[in-house]
Amino acid sequence: MILVGEYLKRRFGCKVYKIALNGGFTCPNRDGTLDTRGCIFCSAGGSGEFAGDPVLTVTKQIEVGKKRLGSKVKDGKYIAYFQAYTGTYAPIGRLKRLYREAINHPDVVVLSIATRPDCLPDEVLDLLGQLNKIKPVWVELGLQTIHERSAEYIRRGYPLSTFTEAVKKLKSRGIEVITHVILGLPGETVTDMIDTVRFVCKSGSDGIKLQLLHVLKGTDLGHEYAEGKIKVLSEDEYIYILKECAKYIPDNVIVHRLTGDGDKKILTAPMWSADKKHVWNRIKNEVLNIP
Repeated sequence: MILVGEYLKRRFGCKVYKIALNGGFTCPNRDGTLDTRGCIFCSAGGSGEFAGDPVLTVTKQIEVGKKRLGSKVKDGKYIAYFQAYTGTYAPIGRLKRLYREAINHPDVVVLSIATRPDCLPDEVLDLLGQLNKIKPVWVELGLQTIHERSAEYIRRGYPLSTFTEAVKKLKSRGIEVITHVILGLPGETVTDMIDTVRFVCKSGSDGIKLQLLHVLKGTDLGHEYAEGKIKVLSEDEYIYILKECAKYIPDNVIVHRLTGDGDKKILTAPMWSADKKHVWNRIKNEVLNIP
């Protein structure tokens, strides 16, 4: 298994850090195009609680992010990551301005954009292809699961075939694809989760993010949890599932995440995940076999 930190250091010759940006986007699952409620697990911040302030320019957000990283960075470079909401869901002119400002920053070596597979029209794909000639462009697709019953439950809003087609179109333009998967969706078995990971690794995706299901305040998932309708994974269950999934991730698929940070201010469950250092130590020891 190759982790993204090691991969980036080999590729760029230095440590590379991610700065989460907020482009002021929304989502078709929120603005009424598909739905108004969003995905069942998605917070009011559109999964961008750690992203920058959309009132600021992209350049200013990057500079603020650099200062926040502070002493961690010595001669490092950065990934400009449009994290909040759906990062390709805006008029093409606005996307051009935002993306170009980010990719032209001298300390940025990668432009990364989190989006939905159903929000990649040809004009956006062509723009991403053009930018990819300047610096590497990564597109992070929120798949979460391959199982239609789960996709319907979380209100994903598109079929699996849309993801497959999006990967194909992105790869045809030389754009690197990273796929988000949620482990612990209600009703899914360990086999279901492994099947999703195996599918992603054979889909053409260059990278994978494995994310523990977090229950956040104010979400519909949070309401279901409060009513006792769903359960979340225990720490031991999650470590076991990671170990099983890791068996099916080949070295050509870079692992960008093995857990995830829920904003402690709105995290409802599982609370064990808030102890990031402890969880990461267990992952290193028991999943990655790093003493």
